[in-house]
Amino acid sequence: MRFIENQPLDRLNTFGITARARFYAAPESEVELARFLRSVTARNLPLMVLGGGSNLIFSGDFPGVVLQPALTGVACIGESADHYLVEAAGGEKWHDFVQYTLACHWYGLENLSLIPGTVGASPIQNIGAYGVEIADHLHSLTAMEIASGEVREFSREECRLGYRESVFKQELRGRYIITRVRFLLLKAAAVRTGYGDIRQELADHGIVQPTPRQVADAVIAIRTRKLPLPSVLGNAGSFFKNPVVAAGKLESLRQHFPEIVAYPQGEQAKLAAGWLIEKAGWKGRRIGPVGSYNKQALVLVNHGGATGADVMQVAHAIQQAVLQMFGVQLEMEPQVYGPD
Repeated sequence: MRFIENQPLDRLNTFGITARARFYAAPESEVELARFLRSVTARNLPLMVLGGGSNLIFSGDFPGVVLQPALTGVACIGESADHYLVEAAGGEKWHDFVQYTLACHWYGLENLSLIPGTVGASPIQNIGAYGVEIADHLHSLTAMEIASGEVREFSREECRLGYRESVFKQELRGRYIITRVRFLLLKAAAVRTGYGDIRQELADHGIVQPTPRQVADAVIAIRTRKLPLPSVLGNAGSFFKNPVVAAGKLESLRQHFPEIVAYPQGEQAKLAAGWLIEKAGWKGRRIGPVGSYNKQALVLVNHGGATGADVMQVAHAIQQAVLQMFGVQLEMEPQVYGPD
């Protein structure tokens, strides 16, 4: 197992923020992970579990242990008439896993192509894109309790998945490390092309009856155009959640902003955070090294040398601008870690 003191973290977070961890460890098996957790508990050091580093902001050096489980492996462990039960280790890169499922003709995750991060982190955030969420295909998962090293199984229902939410972000936050995740994937393709961007991308290529592979390629092309590669321009992907408001609030907003982008959901509606930010005048705008991306207002980017404080300054300014113009509070997606 790799164990390093004074580990630089700039290459371990996609925003590229310079910070260091007092200790860093990357266990490669559940046995190593359990052994290491017992040692960390005994030393009573702060612990941060790191996946792909794509959904976090470092506000300073981390004074404890950054633990990045390097658990790998993918296998089909069961099947029914319509589904495959596929298990993936928590340390697998999410995008690589999705592409592997397509190569094996296990369908359902194609709309989630090119999302950064790891398999183990995916249920925590209930990642989603273009009409598909982890919740649509999650079967169950295995997680290890940090305090004891004991393993527990969670059913889909016990994970309590919501919009960018799960039990692991609420009452069980910081208590478990997800080591294995199981998905129910389809044997027969059932593509989902309801989002306009996907339909347009497919139409531009003359595709009328797309395969899952073609849907994945369309999603990859769209995300590549809209989102900067972290290796070129540091970012944490979508920085704010799409706010959910009451249907009455949406109607009130439409009286002043008829063109507002929203997705009605019964008595509620989901607003497009990127549209709100752009309308508030923040698309392409920056303060120092941090700004809103000029191709997608929802993404904050690091133009070079940004600190966590720089990121938070811009995030708070955007939240205030949207609140003043629309009376809507934006919630950040990334978690903030640091000395506090």
